[in-house]
Amino acid sequence: MNSSSDNPPATARSQVFRARGLTKVYGSGDAEVRALAGVDLDLRAGELVVLLGPSGSGKTTLLNMLGGLDVPTDGELAYRDLDLTHATDPQLTRYRRDSVGFIFQFYNLIPSLTARENVGLITEIARDPMAPEAALEMVGLSPRLDHFPAQLSGGEQQRVAIARAIAKRPEVLLCDEPTGALDVRTGIVVLEAIERVNRELGTLTVIITHNAVMADMADRVIHFSDGRVHHIHENASRARPDSLKW
Repeated sequence: MNSSSDNPPATARSQVFRARGLTKVYGSGDAEVRALAGVDLDLRAGELVVLLGPSGSGKTTLLNMLGGLDVPTDGELAYRDLDLTHATDPQLTRYRRDSVGFIFQFYNLIPSLTARENVGLITEIARDPMAPEAALEMVGLSPRLDHFPAQLSGGEQQRVAIARAIAKRPEVLLCDEPTGALDVRTGIVVLEAIERVNRELGTLTVIITHNAVMADMADRVIHFSDGRVHHIHENASRARPDSLKW
């Protein structure tokens, strides 16, 4: 295990997100769905946070709001000094481009481009990007720079997607079921890559998962139920991904 002294406690880190009374309602009348029902939450620099809860509990809705992909129906959400609740479309576009990296269950790589070229698409529009080669080295793919997605395993493709997400040096990395399509052994390799990015780049990392085993690798575990934060658990120390009891 990594000692909690390796990183400052969450309460000692600067605040990145502040959510108060965060609410999201889809539809109306009999078709109304309350995806979030008054969430209060703070997320801080350099944390690795796992969101746990059943399908429909509000995790993905929250992640989409943190990423500037959706806006709340009510409540407040701020990233640093940016009010995401009332941000304009150009502000949200700039925020997504400059500050947030996304990793999804499916890799969304362009089949006709190599690993290096897939990552390079992001570095061409970022303010202060890593070289694609450096990003791919961070996730252990230096030997596969010039391979196409069809020549890579599922785990390797997901690590290319991680490299693509981190190449712009985002302050925030949002991961929605990043190991959901992978077997256990491959999933551990992907989690090791995500954990290394969090540790070495200091990126606030938020991971959605249905797998409670992954909770042990987090600084904090936020449990969702019925659109609300049910409870929050803070780990005294973080487990290495390869030590998780699957």
